[in-house]
Amino acid sequence: MSQKVSPWNIANYLTVLRIALVPLVVWLLMARDGDDAAFRIGAFAAFAAASITDKIDGDIARARGLVTDFGKIADPIADKLLLGAVFICLSLLGEVWWWVTVVILVREVGITLLRFVVIRYGVIAASPGGKLKTALQIAAAGLLLLPWAAWLSGTPLDVVNGVLLVLVLAAAAVTLVTGVDYLVRAYRLVQNGRRGAP
Repeated sequence: MSQKVSPWNIANYLTVLRIALVPLVVWLLMARDGDDAAFRIGAFAAFAAASITDKIDGDIARARGLVTDFGKIADPIADKLLLGAVFICLSLLGEVWWWVTVVILVREVGITLLRFVVIRYGVIAASPGGKLKTALQIAAAGLLLLPWAAWLSGTPLDVVNGVLLVLVLAAAAVTLVTGVDYLVRAYRLVQNGRRGAP
């Protein structure tokens, strides 16, 4: 009989730390109407630290056999809180279109709820597209936090803004496409489960 893993472990501590960093990121980003370069750099640093823990806690949990029910639930919630909060703040500051933030929020919350709804039929595993979506969202959010306008002007700033625009649109597109993919996979999972039910 395998020993039950305690939720009080380093992997879960890192997950909780990521959640605790969310208010700090929001405060630093929104301070002084988002115009202070030092605060923006601080927001980026806190966001980067939180994003890094997302990779580390999962690796530690798997390598040391510390996977817990708490971690399975808290880890994706922490990711969505962090990215959702940043995109909402960026939209409030007028730096990201609201429709992009809404697409990301609806997709993330919707798919999370969907996973709980269909859990009795099976688990919808993360897809390569889902991992690409997360990477694009983190890259877009992180780069948008930096005070480019304070560092650059003229053509260099225009180039950076162009790159950021492409990155944001790519993140929104992949978010939407992978959301539809999860819906299709959930439908198939439920249908197959019902056919196999006694």
